[in-house]
Amino acid sequence: MKKIELEIVALSHSITQSHSYAVVLGEVNGLRRLPIVIGGFEAQAIAVALERMQPSRPLTHDLMKNFMMAFNIELHEVVINDLQEGIFFSKLVCSTQHDTVEIDSRTSDALALAIRFGCPIFTYDTILDNAGILMEADEKKKKNIAAPVTADIAPENDLHKLSLEELDALLTEVLEQEDYMRAIAIRDEIKSRKR
Repeated sequence: MKKIELEIVALSHSITQSHSYAVVLGEVNGLRRLPIVIGGFEAQAIAVALERMQPSRPLTHDLMKNFMMAFNIELHEVVINDLQEGIFFSKLVCSTQHDTVEIDSRTSDALALAIRFGCPIFTYDTILDNAGILMEADEKKKKNIAAPVTADIAPENDLHKLSLEELDALLTEVLEQEDYMRAIAIRDEIKSRKR
């Protein structure tokens, strides 16, 4: 089967499930989208990597990357290779100097590692046909795909009411709590005021 390359185009609260998030993968040079529901911690791990934030201590996926790098294990690609009863299955294609192996992985973990390693994400036509959404060509032009993928995460309706000093204090507080999802929204609010 031919592999189809995907890229992360959005990360937002899930409309269908409360306390969940959706990561939306888009077909590179194509119109199909693949929405995948993930948990809050997994969404945070993906958002931290997408935003290139540097936590004070390594998160689990950072630790995994550090471990792999220490033992000269390369992550070449992530493949979303199966869909059963609404659950996506993925594999990590890794290699050492002597061997290449495929490791079973939750899709959310595979995506978090793919971002950290900068490796491609693939799936197959059958999965896109079964779970994908086809965007209209003119709809794709209307949407700003280059917008920050975390823009829909943790909407903070009251951030605009706070002063810059209050936002700075709140940002420090949420970073200490390692709430990176809120930190991104606060940081974006601060940036928008300093333009």
